[in-house]
Amino acid sequence: MKTPIDTDPLEEELRRLEPLARALDTPTRDRDARTRAVEAYASAYLDAQGDAPAYTRSPDLSAGLLDTPISEKGAGLDAALGLLDRFVDHEGLNTTSGRFTGYIPGGGVYEAALGDYLAAVTNRYAGVFFASPGAVRMENQLVRWMADLVGFPDTAGGYLSAGGSLANLTAVVTARDVHGVEGETVPRAVVYLSDHAHHCVDKALRVAGLGRAVLRRVPVDEAWRMDARALERAVADDLASGLTPWLIVASAGTTNTGSIDPLDAIADVASRHNLWFHVDAAYGGFFQLTDIGKERLRGMERAHSVVMDPHKTLFLPYGIGALIVRDGTLIRRSHLSDASYMQDARASDGEWSPAHMSPELTKHFRGLRMWLPLQVHGVAPFRDALTEKLLLARWAWQELARSEQFEVGPEPDLSVVTFRLKGTDDANRRLLEAVHRDGRVFFSSTVIDGRFTLRLAIVSFRSHLDDIRLTLRVLEELVSDITQRA
Repeated sequence: MKTPIDTDPLEEELRRLEPLARALDTPTRDRDARTRAVEAYASAYLDAQGDAPAYTRSPDLSAGLLDTPISEKGAGLDAALGLLDRFVDHEGLNTTSGRFTGYIPGGGVYEAALGDYLAAVTNRYAGVFFASPGAVRMENQLVRWMADLVGFPDTAGGYLSAGGSLANLTAVVTARDVHGVEGETVPRAVVYLSDHAHHCVDKALRVAGLGRAVLRRVPVDEAWRMDARALERAVADDLASGLTPWLIVASAGTTNTGSIDPLDAIADVASRHNLWFHVDAAYGGFFQLTDIGKERLRGMERAHSVVMDPHKTLFLPYGIGALIVRDGTLIRRSHLSDASYMQDARASDGEWSPAHMSPELTKHFRGLRMWLPLQVHGVAPFRDALTEKLLLARWAWQELARSEQFEVGPEPDLSVVTFRLKGTDDANRRLLEAVHRDGRVFFSSTVIDGRFTLRLAIVSFRSHLDDIRLTLRVLEELVSDITQRA
């Protein structure tokens, strides 16, 4: 034993380090002050959204942020919030604006941010039931709610992902394993999808080791929906050629056009040929809450797997998608793994752990950002907001169709409106560039059938009639400017 006068160098060093390390455990007074400062910043930001531009592009593209590097001493919260305000939150796309109609996700309900705050403060590990039974029960409750919304049976299971790309990858892996597509069978295995399927499906196939599989691009009809009769012919032809059809990917709201593939008719083809029927409803799935959506999404309940993105049409912030599989044991069979150091975490009490249903082991407690808004608001205002978006798209399409300056695509299935300025692709490019320079509103472009096409994606919960009316007024003003300069 050491005598009282002996000192242990290791203990001395630990005593020296302890007060320094405790600096990370912010004391109550400082914590309260910093929380108030962040809350004030957030409130000021949201209060300014009424007049804030939907798009801003500065000459230096926020490069000034790099003039304050990460340092030993830190800059302090006030300085950090100043940098955030100057270089981050007013540059580029303003997805919290009601006049942002560029891409599918838009805005983020405030209570979701509170959920994220609480998830980060409490840092519950939501990967396995043993670690946080409440967090896992919450996420599984949300999965069950979505499965009921889709129309899946009690056997359904799934998980909350980081987004639609990861959810689609997990679906592809599950379908691959069910159909035994591996090794020498891959080059003969056929996947059916349209040219309007989201590009993350192609990526998922490559990541899942299926890059050599046959991708059969099924033709679409005049409304850019997959042609189910052409699909049937393609499957029959491939079978006759000795190939192995195994997966159909249908879209319930394409990103490009908002079109919904004929899900019931596609389900018939899948059933006849024993193919895995996957529906990418990342954009359109939550329109199932509405009367209009239920009618247009009929057949989704017959899928083997469905992807839905709460950060799209449930208006949550980026970073939460979902995969629902009709038979949850199949996704678990593909993704369950174990390790000796996880032996204490095997208790489940009948609950499926998210880590056993996905590629993720360590995962953010995403469920809280979805659960809290639904608990606070209930489902009704989400349904009303989604119905409003459907009707806003119909209104915008009708207004553009009446114009002598524009030509429109098909009447929207959901809330994406495609249109063009009558004339050349170059004229449409110049119009879009003018809109982006102006910045009051923002929408985007795509290429459909080889033609440069403009698109409004009306998805933000903050988008209302006056916002879309302003968007069309800005269009008219800028078209007039371009015409006068030509």
